[in-house]
Amino acid sequence: MNKSQLIEALAEEGNIPLREASPITDTILGAMVEALASGDSIEIRGFGSFVVKEYDAYTGRNPKTGASIKVPPKKLPFFKVGKDLKEKINK
Repeated sequence: MNKSQLIEALAEEGNIPLREASPITDTILGAMVEALASGDSIEIRGFGSFVVKEYDAYTGRNPKTGASIKVPPKKLPFFKVGKDLKEKINK
């Protein structure tokens, strides 16, 4: 499912026009992005949780040349599936 399909599903389920469903979807996704960018976590019961994991700097290798390179510390979003979603997928 992509963003436009999500907007269509929201419009159909909520019985609202597409032009109203689009800003609602943008607001929800924007709030989620802002929360993660500020270091907060997001928990949606029955679906899962989003957290930002921090990774330390390390020395890696360029796979092509074999040369050592320093990889800077970074933060990446991580999704952990919820119990209800996991059970529904495994049915």
